[in-house]
Amino acid sequence: MTDLLVRPAVSADFPVIAELTVAAYRASGQLNSEHDYASTLNDVAGRAAEGELLVAVDTRTDRVVGSVLFVLPGTPYAEVSSPGEAEFRMLAVDPAAQGRGVGELLARTCLTRATELGFGAVVICVRDFVAGARRLYARLGFVRIPERDWAPAAGVDLLALRLELAPSTAPTATA
Repeated sequence: MTDLLVRPAVSADFPVIAELTVAAYRASGQLNSEHDYASTLNDVAGRAAEGELLVAVDTRTDRVVGSVLFVLPGTPYAEVSSPGEAEFRMLAVDPAAQGRGVGELLARTCLTRATELGFGAVVICVRDFVAGARRLYARLGFVRIPERDWAPAAGVDLLALRLELAPSTAPTATA
């Protein structure tokens, strides 16, 4: 992971983010003709306006190889977060870059960001059949919260996962 850098996305990254996100979702079997989720994945500017869009860049090639959207509870892209919980969505890694730790680095960056903002937990959703993502999230310590599982469309079952964060050791400001 030493050849990877996570930074905020800029508008010049949006076409690459759209392409790699659709490719990653398609490669994992998450896109089909019944649901037009590809159009949502292609709307990078829309999601960037509603949260913190981050990219992983291969520092050897300066190429964007992954992205994720970090969102706060109550915002348009938040699906299952409650007050006190941050959320991340649409974590995607270019299929050609998978297996290099890109997804883990992006997820850990979201966990760090949530801790910096004082959140007590992070919640996410994952499709039940996406084994690689489920292994990653289990390794990071996410646990199922089946009472928050949901289906945004027929045949699209999402499993809700939650990770309790350790309290921040950063000093707090006093008035």
